[in-house]
Amino acid sequence: MSGSGNDFVFVDARGDDLMARRVAEPEFVRRVCTPHTGVGADGLAIVQTSTTQDFKLTYINRDGSVGELCGNASLCATRLAVELGIAQGSGLTFATDAGVMQGRMREGQPEVDLRPPTALRPDAGISKLFGELGLGFVNTGVPHLVVRADDASLVDLGSRGPELRYHESLPAGANVNWVSPTPDGAWRMRTYERGVEAETLACGTGAVACAVMLSTWGEAGDVTRLQTRSGRTLTVTIRQTVEGIRPSLAGEARIVFEGVLREI
Repeated sequence: MSGSGNDFVFVDARGDDLMARRVAEPEFVRRVCTPHTGVGADGLAIVQTSTTQDFKLTYINRDGSVGELCGNASLCATRLAVELGIAQGSGLTFATDAGVMQGRMREGQPEVDLRPPTALRPDAGISKLFGELGLGFVNTGVPHLVVRADDASLVDLGSRGPELRYHESLPAGANVNWVSPTPDGAWRMRTYERGVEAETLACGTGAVACAVMLSTWGEAGDVTRLQTRSGRTLTVTIRQTVEGIRPSLAGEARIVFEGVLREI
């Protein structure tokens, strides 16, 4: 499946815990997600039966590490659950390592509600380089740095990405997102993703982090459109609730192909 260019291998392991354990093994995930010799993907997602929700979603990064949450994988899982008849498009819930998520199909696209962001710091306390107007930190299910840039398209992610992702002030590391305005009122974003250890074409939780930070900085309103590296747009809606900020993420989720893994 592809979510705005963020691509995943999905495994339907409902009722088969042995399969779920086998495909979750780090070495297996690395083999599957490696381009050319495997399928090639940013990560592997496992759909399992849940006794309390419509289903359970486990997400594993390309390097074999467990990801607490992946926004685009959650969008894809919402679409897939409806396709498989697991849940109704009008509303569903699923368990993740970051808590219970709610999702739905709206105008042909999936939308998921994320939990209120935590550890929000509009100033991450990290020194800025030329062209960086601000650096903030927020956890949107996974930790994110947001860098307000003059022009995100000019950033050298190959060098600045690892430097910020492993910054000494971040014990668990972080995904790093650069964001800059576009002429049509949207925002351009690029992401260096933890667990992939490279730039990805899109990042759902990163889009939410950017929207939350831009709103906190006073540069965006309740609805923020973010143009990803793939050219596709993720839309984040922020609602103020008694729990605090409650973001929703909407975007593409395509079932590209179905198949059987053989000599992996």
